[in-house]
Parts: sequence; structure tokens; C-alpha cells
Amino acid sequence: MASSNWFDSQTILDGIRRWVEVETPTEAPEQVNKLISMVAEQFRDLPVTLERVAGVDGCGDHLVARSTWGQDRPGILVLSHLDTVHPMGFIARLPFKIEGDSAFGPGIYDMKGGAYIAHHAFRALCTTADRSPLGITHLFTSDEEIGSPTSRALIETEGRKAKYVLVTEPARDGGKIVTGRKGVGRFEVFIKGVPAHAGTRPQDGRSAIRELANVILALEAMNDLARGVTVNVGVVRGGTRPNVTPEEAHGEIDLRVLSLKDADELVGKILALTSKTDGVTVKVTGGLNRPPYEKSDAGASLYEHAKTLATEIGFELVDTHTGGGSDGNFTAAHAATLDGLGVDGKGAHTHYEQLYVSSLEPRARLLHRLYQTLR
Repeated sequence: MASSNWFDSQTILDGIRRWVEVETPTEAPEQVNKLISMVAEQFRDLPVTLERVAGVDGCGDHLVARSTWGQDRPGILVLSHLDTVHPMGFIARLPFKIEGDSAFGPGIYDMKGGAYIAHHAFRALCTTADRSPLGITHLFTSDEEIGSPTSRALIETEGRKAKYVLVTEPARDGGKIVTGRKGVGRFEVFIKGVPAHAGTRPQDGRSAIRELANVILALEAMNDLARGVTVNVGVVRGGTRPNVTPEEAHGEIDLRVLSLKDADELVGKILALTSKTDGVTVKVTGGLNRPPYEKSDAGASLYEHAKTLATEIGFELVDTHTGGGSDGNFTAAHAATLDGLGVDGKGAHTHYEQLYVSSLEPRARLLHRLYQTLR
């Protein structure tokens, strides 16, 4: 293919379609591995070494593709995940289709489109004799949608070796790039009370649900939107029957914070929650799942470089901060990290998930130029 045709939107879309039509829910490792094998096959004719890391704990494999050049010094790490939130069979409800500027499909926006354009840009790079100044390592993982429990160590190891990290999560709000993300904490609270007959012996009981209500009020009081701190009790369970004082109650909590300082403070507060009622115990477990991704000086200059390249290509790159976590949270403390480099679109995790076809060429070109110019 002539280099001028490398960034043809239809060519790129055909490649994305093949990846989208292999459904890859995180909890279906055999499906994720099917796509990992397909991706590995697409690297076979390129100057890379491939390392496939076997999946554990019910998750699929991870794939590391390393350029054959530049691996003796810190280079570029590209982070992509191939798992999606949509369950098996969802493609019948959301088949790949194109309507106007939108292409639909499960995971097409979050983030198979982004994963593919980064691979496509690397393939374009390899068609010329010119090698990028830095080595490129593209890591494809299988478990980002559940918090990256089996890939985190691999991401952190590769991130510490890198000078730059490019994350192919989707763009935000009309093509914005991401230069900061909140840290994410996850907690569970377990409450044990004393059961009794609620009608005849209420004085003998100690309600676990009432104590959970106290805990929820304490957690809700920790919200501070001005500081970017959000605490959400998203799941509650408890009790057995309406005429029995509930012996047990349980809650699940999500925490989001902007800084490590806030993380330390809020994690400590949540774990220190205690019972206000004699005879009732409160136990809280959990902690920080993803550290905050704070915009560093190195990250800011990487963004300015990308912004200049985007202007040369013909579009404006604006940065933003988001409350959602990504694998970029694990690398931002060690290497200049730029996130949201994937496709533009909307509807992540929904029944109308879509990418904008018009974003494919400019964003693939941007990744290609980043590979060519970072040094």
C-alpha cells in the first residue's frame, strides 16, 4: 500500500471492524485470547519481538510487542486494553454498522478503535526505512475494565522502563486528550449486629442495617466536590425478613480523588470507620485501586508537543482532566503520560457505543507523528 493511502479512513475502519467482531468480555478469557492471537498474527511481518503473558485468575492473556530497535534505553510505551464490558452476544444488539459519520459496535470506542489505530500507525512507521528515534513497546491487556488486577504489575514494570507512555483510551468531549485522572478507591463494609424478633423482643436486637445507615451518612459527609473528592455508596445489602432485626449488612463504596495527599487522607478515614452502637461491629476492607494521575511537568511538555503536531495535521488538541481511571494512572508517576489518544466518539459501555469515522485519520496520523518525533 502506498504510504499516502496508509491513513485512509475506510482502510482503518476495516481493520477496526475485524477486532470489534471478536467479542471480548473481560470474563470470557477464551474470547479475549482469540483476539490476542489475531493481533499477534498481525504483528508477525513487522520488526517486533512478541511476548505473550499467560492469563491468570480467570482473565485472558496479555501481549507485549516490542520494536526490534531502541530497546536498550527508555522509549515509548503504548497502552491498550482489548477487553470490553459488553457481555457475549451483545453484538446481536449492537452489530458493526456505519451511519453517517458514526461506526457502531461493542467496545469500538472503548477502546478497540484506539488500540487499532496505534497498531496501524506502527505498521505505517515500519513501511519506511526510517526508524523512530525511540523504541516502541505496545502492551495489549485483557482486564482493564475490572481494574487491571492481573496486568497492573506488568504495566508498572514497563512504565518504569519508558520515557513516554501513550494511552489509547478514547478521546473525551469532542476529541479532548487526557492529562490527568482521578485516583480510584474501592471498599467494602461488613456489619454484624444481633438478630431478634422485631415485634416481640425488639430490645434484644442490634440492627446491622441501622448501623449501615450511620456509616453511609459518615461516608456521604466526606464528599467535597470543590476538592474533587467523591465518595459513593453504590451497593447495599442486608437483613433477611421484615420481622427480624437484621444481623448482617454490607455496602460497597467507590472513592475518587485528585491527589495522592487526598487519597492518603480519605483512605485513612474510610478504613477507620467504627460502630456507633454497642454490640454491633463494623469492618471496612479495601484501599486505593488506581493512584491519581496528576499532570507532571514532563506530562505537560508531552501534551504541548502533541498539540503542536495536531496543529500541523490540521486539528486542535485540547486537554482535560477526567474522573474515570485508566491504566495511565499506573504510569503517570514514573513517565510522561498522555491519555485519551484513541478515537473520538461517544457512548462507552452503552447500547449505542460509536466512534466518529472522521476522527480516524487525524488521530492515527497523530500517533504516527508522535512515534516519529519523540526523542
